[in-house]
Amino acid sequence: MVDHQDTWLIVPVYNEGPVVGDVIREVRKVFPNVVCVDDGSADNSAEEVRRAGAHLVRHPVNLGQGAALQTGIEYARSRPGAQYFVTYDADGQHQVADVERMVERLRTEPLDIVVGTRFHGDTSHIPWLKRLVLKTVVALSPRLRKLELTDAHNGLRAFNLRVAREMAITLNGMGHASQIVELIATHGWRVAEEPVTILYTEYSMAKGQSLINGVNIVFDSVLRTNARR
Repeated sequence: MVDHQDTWLIVPVYNEGPVVGDVIREVRKVFPNVVCVDDGSADNSAEEVRRAGAHLVRHPVNLGQGAALQTGIEYARSRPGAQYFVTYDADGQHQVADVERMVERLRTEPLDIVVGTRFHGDTSHIPWLKRLVLKTVVALSPRLRKLELTDAHNGLRAFNLRVAREMAITLNGMGHASQIVELIATHGWRVAEEPVTILYTEYSMAKGQSLINGVNIVFDSVLRTNARR
């Protein structure tokens, strides 16, 4: 069995009290090192994180997922012996088995970052609006196509210490995913995709991508594409 003491999972948390404790306990069966960034939650998320045994960092106000990820990355990369890092959602959509495969690829292949993709095989389980938004983002982004990335807004990513040191997310909201793609290209990080399974539960769907946020993601992609011309 692989010892994952050198791996840290970074979990942004915003009002995930009903599920975050179970998510962390499941993760820590394989990956003991988890840091949760409570991004100004108004519920009992912080208490649940502590009970589940994860490290906890708190934002006094809600800053957005990009800011939470950057805070978590900075915390994790400062831990002694940290070599590998994973961004992982708090709502129960991600699977620990997918993380194990992604980290193993970092250990054994010449890669700096592995990005999860939902677009492999049958995609009928993916909500139609999410499929439309994500496919539109790819269609509008020459950079995504050049990097051969099909699902840049998948929150499941694994990367090495080089990436963690060079990662500088400055977009606090959902636009951070597009910014990470830019950072991959700018820094020349060696990237690959890994097919992953996303569980769309009633809870995660209720908290999932709204139409407005979906339009914002597409709009952000258009602006960034035009700005580089």
